[in-house]
Amino acid sequence: MRLTGLIVIATCALALMGCRGEEDPDVIKVAVAGPQTGQYASLGTQMSTGGETAVADINAAGGVLGKKLKLQVGDDACDPKQAVAIANQMAGDNVALVAGHFCSGSSIPASNVYAETNLVMISPASTNPALTDKRAGPNIYRVCGRDDKQGEVAGAYLATHFGDKNIAILDDKTAYGRGLANEVKKALNAAGVQEVFRESITAGEKDYSALVSKLKRADADALFLGGYHTEAGLILRQMRDQEMDTVLMGGDALVTQEYWSITGPAGEGTLMTFSPDPRKNPAAADVVKRLEARGISPEGYVLYTYAAIQAWAQAAEKAGTTDAPAVVDALNDSMIDSVIGDFKFDDKGDPTLPPYAVYRWADGTYQQIDENS
Repeated sequence: MRLTGLIVIATCALALMGCRGEEDPDVIKVAVAGPQTGQYASLGTQMSTGGETAVADINAAGGVLGKKLKLQVGDDACDPKQAVAIANQMAGDNVALVAGHFCSGSSIPASNVYAETNLVMISPASTNPALTDKRAGPNIYRVCGRDDKQGEVAGAYLATHFGDKNIAILDDKTAYGRGLANEVKKALNAAGVQEVFRESITAGEKDYSALVSKLKRADADALFLGGYHTEAGLILRQMRDQEMDTVLMGGDALVTQEYWSITGPAGEGTLMTFSPDPRKNPAAADVVKRLEARGISPEGYVLYTYAAIQAWAQAAEKAGTTDAPAVVDALNDSMIDSVIGDFKFDDKGDPTLPPYAVYRWADGTYQQIDENS
C-alpha cells in the first residue's frame, strides 16, 4: 500500500502554536502538492525544494502581511483520485495557496475542488491546455507554458530536422502525454510531414521490447514520446539494446537528472522541449547560487514552484489580505516580479512568458540549443 498524505515542513519556529498543528493567527498556511512518492517523485522533489526555498526567503524578508508562512506538502503520486483527496485536505486545513499540482491529470480534477472551496491554485508544471481553457474557476492559474505551444515548437523542430526521415509518435495515455503528443502530431502534419507510426503505451511497464521491435520495423529515425522520463529512459535503453540509433525527443517531463540516471550514456543526444532555462534568468541568480552552494541543482520546476509562491505573496500584499477573491483580483491586475521573469496572467490564467525552447542531453546534463541548429 502506498503511503500518501500531508508532509508538514516546519518553516516556523517550534515555539509557534501553528507548528503543533493548532491554528495560529500569526501564521499563514501555504502548500505544495505533487508526486512525493512513486515513479515521478523526483519531479515532486523539484516542487518541494522550490516551495521550501520560497517560503524560507519570504519569511526571512518579513513574511506576508507581517505574518510567517508555514509550508505543507501534499503527496498525490500523480494519481487523480489522490490529488482530489489532497485538495480536499488542503481546503479543510484553511490553506491560502496551493502551488500544484505537477501532473495535468492531477491538476485538472483537483482544480474543481479548489474552485468550489475558493482556494487559490497556481500550478508550476501542469501544461495541458484544458487546465485553463476549461478553467474550473477564476482562482485557477499556472506559471508554466501550455502543450499547444510546446507541441508547436517540438513539431516544428522535427519537421525541420527530420522531415525527410521516418518519425514515430508515442504517448502514455495520460492527460499530459497524450495531449502533448497530439499537439506535436498536429504541428508536424501542418508542416506537411506525416508520421510513420502512432501508438500509445502503458505507463509503468518495464518491458517495451515488443514496441521497440515495431519501431525497428518502421525504421524510425526519430521518436517523439509524450510522457514522463521513466518510460522515456527505458524505451531509449531498449532501443539501443536492439542496436537502434533512433533519436528520442520528449517534452518538459524529461527535465530531471533522473532521466540520465536511467539512461546513462545512452541518453546522449536526447532532445526535449522546456521553457527558456530559468536558472539563467538574472532574477534567479541569488536563489540559484544559494541552492547550488547546498549541492542542489535548481533543475526543472524548482524555480517555477518558487515563482508560484512569489506570485501569490505579491498579490496578497497588494490586496492587503489573503482572502481569495481579493488575491485573485490582485493576481489579475499585477505584473509579477519573479525568479522566472516578469509576467502577467492573461484572461485564462496563463502567464505571459517567453515560448518554449529545444534542449539536448549531453554529458549528463541538458543544454538549450538553437532551434535552427
